[in-house]
Amino acid sequence: MSNYPEYHHYRMKEECRQRSIAFPSQMQEQQPGLEYLMDPPPIFDNLNHKSGEKLNGKSAIITGGDSGIGRAVAVLFAKEGANVTINFLDSEIKDALETQRCIDNLGGRCLLVEGDIRDACVVANVVNKTMEAYGGIDILVNNCGVQFPQESILDISYEQMVYTYEVNVFSFFMMTKACLIHMQAGASIINTTSITAYEGQRELIDYSSAKGAIVSFTRSLSLSLINRRIRVNAVAPGSIWTPLPAASWKNEEKIAAFGTDGPIERAGQPFEIAPAYLYLASDDSKYMTGEVMHVNGGKFISS
Repeated sequence: MSNYPEYHHYRMKEECRQRSIAFPSQMQEQQPGLEYLMDPPPIFDNLNHKSGEKLNGKSAIITGGDSGIGRAVAVLFAKEGANVTINFLDSEIKDALETQRCIDNLGGRCLLVEGDIRDACVVANVVNKTMEAYGGIDILVNNCGVQFPQESILDISYEQMVYTYEVNVFSFFMMTKACLIHMQAGASIINTTSITAYEGQRELIDYSSAKGAIVSFTRSLSLSLINRRIRVNAVAPGSIWTPLPAASWKNEEKIAAFGTDGPIERAGQPFEIAPAYLYLASDDSKYMTGEVMHVNGGKFISS
C-alpha cells in the first residue's frame, strides 16, 4: 500500500506511487530547473482549500515564485486575497506565465518581474514595480535557490561557491533591504532555508552552509526589526518534489528514492508546505518571530 495519497486533480502514474520507485529518472541541465519539464509534475494547488481571506488587501513579493514551492505559495497567497509579485529568470518565463494564469483564473493579481536578483538594479526594479502596481509591500518571501552537488569540497570551484552564496544568501539581504524601506508595522519576512542546514548533506557543502547562513540571518534580523513590529521567520523544507532536485541529481537511483528516507517515506508536494508560509505571513503567527518551521515528512530536527 503506497503512502502517496490520491488527489482528485492529479493521479500519479501507477509506477510512481510505489515507495521503491518514487519518481522516474530524468535530467535537467539548467538550474534551478523548469517545472514544465518534470515527470510527474509537482502538485502545487490543493483544490480543497477554503479561503479564510487571511491576506486580504496585502501585497507579497515571492522570489523564485514561478515554480516549485514559490508557485505553491503564490497560488495559496492569491487564494487568501493577496496581490502577488513573482520574480524569476528569463529562462523560466514559461513556468512564470503558468503561475500567473493560475492566479488570474482565481481572480487574483499576479505581477511578473523578470531578472536575476543577484543584481541590485534588478532587486530595485522588482520592488519599484510592486509599489507601482500595489502601493505597498506587506510580505516578502525570500525563496530563490540553486544547488550543485559535488562529490568533494575539492570539486567545488570558487566560482560555484560564490554563485551559490549570491543566489541563496546575498539576494535575501538585498531584497530585504529594498523592501524594508516600504514595509510597515505588521509586515512579515519569510526565508526559505532547508533541512540541510541542520542535517548537512555530503554532496551539498556550499548549499548546506548557505542555508545555515539563512537560519542565522533570520534570527538576527528578527531581533533587529522587533521594535518596528516586523516579524522574520523561516521555513526549512525537507525533500519536496520541485524542479531543484530534478535539475540537481543526475543519479537515477537518487531521483527514484528521493524523499523515501523519512518516516512518511515519500517526498512532499509543494502544496503541502505552502500552508506554513501562509501561517507565517498571516496574523495567525503574530507571536512568532526568529523561528524556523520544519516541514520534512516527520524527521526530528533539533533547532
